[in-house]
This record gives sequence, C-alpha cells and structure tokens, in this order.
Amino acid sequence: MKFLADENDENTRLDSFLVSVTNDLSRAKIQSAIKSGGARVNREIKKPSYVLKDGDEIEFLIPEVESLKIEPEEIDLEIVYEDENMAVINKPSGMLTHPTASEKSGTLVNALLYRMKENLSDINGEFRRGIVHRLDKNTSGLLMIAKNNKAHEYLAGLIRNHDLTKKYRTIVKGVYPNDEEIINLPIGRHPSQPHKMAVVEGGKESVTRVKVLERFKEASLLDITLVTGRTHQIRVHLSHKGYPVLNDTLYGAGMAKVKTDEQVLQSYYLKFAKPFCGDIIELEIGPDEKISKVLKYLENKK
Repeated sequence: MKFLADENDENTRLDSFLVSVTNDLSRAKIQSAIKSGGARVNREIKKPSYVLKDGDEIEFLIPEVESLKIEPEEIDLEIVYEDENMAVINKPSGMLTHPTASEKSGTLVNALLYRMKENLSDINGEFRRGIVHRLDKNTSGLLMIAKNNKAHEYLAGLIRNHDLTKKYRTIVKGVYPNDEEIINLPIGRHPSQPHKMAVVEGGKESVTRVKVLERFKEASLLDITLVTGRTHQIRVHLSHKGYPVLNDTLYGAGMAKVKTDEQVLQSYYLKFAKPFCGDIIELEIGPDEKISKVLKYLENKK
C-alpha cells in the first residue's frame, strides 16, 4: 500500500499517520510492522517516530491492510467537471469524504467506486481511492478527484505549491469588523482536546484571506480564500478571531435559531491548470441549501 503525505500530514509521526490511514490496525501492530521493516519513506526504512514532510512517499507492506476492501455504493453524485484524468464533485453536506474505522459506507469513496470503478488513484490506499484533498463531513462543495496516480501526484503538487485557488463562502456569528483581512496564525493539534485543532505556538503556517460580502445584525457573510490548507483551518482561524462559523458546535458557535447540520461553510470556487496540458479550469457553484436557508432568515431580520 502506498501513500503520499500532503501539507496536513507534515510534522506527523509515521506511526500516527499509518494509524489514521489504515483505520483497522492498532498503533502497537503498526509500530511492530514498521520496526520489522514493513514501512519505507522515500524508499528508506524509517523508525515509527519519523516525522513526515510534505511530499513524502510512504510504502506500507502488511497483508491485512492490502486485503481491506471498500464496497461500491450507488449514491447520486453531482459531477461539476470531468476529463480523462480527474473529476470535480460537489460533495453534499453530511457525507464523509472517505471511510473511517467506524463508518465504511455512505461516503464519497463508496460512491466513486460505483461510478468510476477502478478508474481512481490508489496512492493513499483503499480507504482514500481518488481522494486528493478533503472536506469535513458537514462542509459541502467542490472536491477534486484523481482518476490515476499520475494525475493524483500532479493535483497534489498544485496544492502543495499553492498553484490553485480555493474559495469558500461562510456565515459567521457576529459582525466582522474589517472589510478585508489576512489571518496568518499557526495551527496545530489542540493541547488538551486532541480531536480539535487550535492556533498554537509552533503550529504549521496557516494563511486565510477574508472578505466581508454582507453584514447583518448579528452575523456576517464572508468570502474566504485558502492560501494554505490545514485541517479545520477556516473554522479555527475564524473562531480564534471571535467570529466562529455559524452552527459550528466544535469551535464555539453553538446552534443558532436557524438549525442546520453543523457548520455553515461551502467550498464554492476552484481555479487550476488542467493536468498535463495547462488549460485553466475555473469552476463556481451557487450557495448550498444551508447558506440559502440562513441568508433568507437573516434578510428577513434586517
């Protein structure tokens, strides 16, 4: 099984990374496999404590992992763009990007396996077939899919080198003060709540561009451009500034009067060079159901 580390995996221990991507194997079993030579990074044997870098190529050889299979499922997908090497999907809110140890069905990967069969990259294993980057379960919007490993490496390179534009729209709690702002604050694992991320000293460089589109009495509609792509970056940065994403119960907004399935956040815009030819692809979708519902409520309260 082969994996390609991205910027979200940087500074992660090799054993921790393999626990997260193999799902069913314990840390002890993974550490034993690494120590016996079952893992290589950039074709070299490493210790479990090896700290990954963006772009590292990991090979993990263990029969139990290779036998894991994710079942294809007939689930409707909205394909916004597709060519011979890639596709862009409008992932709905509430859908996991890929299976986990506890949820192995109903994910985007299950749907992709049914729709595209074997025409998906496998650089990151069975659980992440075709997945180049991720969206949180309750974040909707545009997600790039690689149909082969060469395309996967190309698209991962665009992300790593910041050679594509990703924009989000969100509604935050509170009246955001600055019309435009660049948030440049390091993000890492929360020191006491490991299921969360936080702005921490020594964290990874994280840059978010914020633009206010509209202000309401107690909320603001924002346009967000991601310069880096850290886990939960938008949610963490905005919460740290005191303007958490509406209905984001993990990062402090609580549930508003307008109930939605968690955070009101949508990846609505992508601009990138098509693999291997350089043609510029520019994609944009309209507000999703959550954002439309909340905006209607806020407009009526003006």
